[in-house]
Amino acid sequence: MNLNQKKIVCLAAFIAFLSQSFAQGINTKTRDELLGQINTITTAVPFLLIAPDARAGGMGDYGVATSPDAASVHWNPAKLAFADKQIGVSISYTPWLRALVNDINLGHVAVYGKLPKDQAFAFSMLYFSLGSIDFTNENAEKYDEFSPKEYAFDVSYSRKLGEKLSGGISFRYIYSNLTGHTALAGGVTTKPGQTVAADLSAFYRTDLELGGKKSQLGLGLDISNIGGKISYSSTASKDFIPMNFRIGTNLKMDLDQYNSISFGVDFNKLLVPTPPVYATDSSGNYVYDTDGNRVVQYGQDPTNISVPSAIFSSWGDAPAGFSEELNEFTYSVGAEYWYDKQFAIRAGYFNEAKTKGNRKFFTLGAGLRYNVFGLDFAYLIPTTQRNPLENTLRFTLTFNIDGLKSEKKSDE
Repeated sequence: MNLNQKKIVCLAAFIAFLSQSFAQGINTKTRDELLGQINTITTAVPFLLIAPDARAGGMGDYGVATSPDAASVHWNPAKLAFADKQIGVSISYTPWLRALVNDINLGHVAVYGKLPKDQAFAFSMLYFSLGSIDFTNENAEKYDEFSPKEYAFDVSYSRKLGEKLSGGISFRYIYSNLTGHTALAGGVTTKPGQTVAADLSAFYRTDLELGGKKSQLGLGLDISNIGGKISYSSTASKDFIPMNFRIGTNLKMDLDQYNSISFGVDFNKLLVPTPPVYATDSSGNYVYDTDGNRVVQYGQDPTNISVPSAIFSSWGDAPAGFSEELNEFTYSVGAEYWYDKQFAIRAGYFNEAKTKGNRKFFTLGAGLRYNVFGLDFAYLIPTTQRNPLENTLRFTLTFNIDGLKSEKKSDE
């Protein structure tokens, strides 16, 4: 995230004019030449896309169509209408950059409750602490200290739309305080970034019989963080938040009375503009229009694109065309084995294209379930570049309120 991002305003009306005026001076590139170039999409508040719970974290960040639990608020709220428990609670903790510092972490708390007529209501809070930072002047002298932090508060509602289909909606308030009103170079006064967003989701589940084994097939869809842009000062341009399209499937099979296995895949794509390629002259310098704005050679200038336009145009705005659009999809493959619904082993893999961030990693996980509470653990193993979660053990504590009620009745 670049808080000092320059304001880029490129009017479409000038493009045709400039393409003629600078035709002899522009150093053009073919789309094939663009394919191998790094063109990573960046947004504000990227913490919203971090897997908050250890169960999904142990399966390669895969969770849009898995069996419902309290963390479904993040992955697909529509799943909660199919939850088999009346009340569920999830508390997760994820250390961040633990190999370098010990004061950066992600916390997540989620609570859901079933309502009559196959409905569910849920609340959650996502908290990201960035530790402590020092502000220095141009002489590298410290003049202030601050602890940046970010929050997201969710309220979710879901209900069954039929025997096998459900829908869900979430409303989110996002607060990001990275500078504590500190004045930056040039006297620019900063402020916390704030915005609101919504999620739309759907979930389909049906019973099957495969090879004589009782099975369930799940299909999930979640469009998250549909909301306004965010800014950290009155003078800086606004940045998109990570609007995201997630779709996936999950197949669960009961091997026998005690053993079951499930596996599936998630696909994700950011619904924000892809950075364009700006025209350059024969010396490699940017070409500017008469208003002093850089000329876009391929793609679209993201500055004046509205949120609704970005959602639709993001499917076809990659400078290198369709091949680059395909590279913007990440995928997660995960599997989960349960013994007697009490002990779980998980594994997964996450893949991102080399030109879009190059995150590739394997994950391992385990889970324990008792009558009232459960514990989940996750561990990440990067295969390419360093990862903020490597050498880190993430965990989630879950509570089954139904189990607590059963224990009380048993004691009585």
